[in-house]
Amino acid sequence: KFAEQPIREEALLTGALEPTNEWYAIAKITGIKLCAALRQQHGFDAISLMPTNLYGPGDNYHPTNSHVLPALIRRFHEAAERGDASVTCWGTGAPLREFLHVDDLGEACVFALERWQPAPDQLQYLNVGTGMDLTIKDLAEAVAEATGFRGEVLWDSSQPDGTPKKQLDVTRLARLGWRARIPLNEGLRSTVQLFRQQLHQQLVRL
Repeated sequence: KFAEQPIREEALLTGALEPTNEWYAIAKITGIKLCAALRQQHGFDAISLMPTNLYGPGDNYHPTNSHVLPALIRRFHEAAERGDASVTCWGTGAPLREFLHVDDLGEACVFALERWQPAPDQLQYLNVGTGMDLTIKDLAEAVAEATGFRGEVLWDSSQPDGTPKKQLDVTRLARLGWRARIPLNEGLRSTVQLFRQQLHQQLVRL
């Protein structure tokens, strides 16, 4: 939860997990440890990737059980459609987060398959991210712009903020020659456009 930022691969399991997503984190850690165990015991040629927060095609836009970015897209889209004067978001807007488009993650997976040569004494996984973060407040304003919402953005500080900052150290993957290519504003525009197209076609997970 309070790992040194940006988070390096060595930080895994060096402190307490964030209580609000503990079970989700345990599931991801289990997959990483399984690959590491298979590699150590049976020489299984594998390396896990640990992506930062993802967004893009195929996301879940459910109003209560989606992640922050798709939840904001749906909320601001619906507010813009209704002509609402304001949208209220949870927390203070101060936490810092990093976001990666799923197309970038797909390219990183292929890159790692082609370039990475794991060995038993090497790291169990590689971080995948943009190396840049922004506040949830700035994210909300970017989503408001992408959806065409012109009202006021309010914040309910009685709701929890979660982890104060979460940014991955992507130095190792960058040294291998990979970097994310889709800027957040560009990714938001294309994601909102696709969301609206699929919403009209009733293809969005709501």
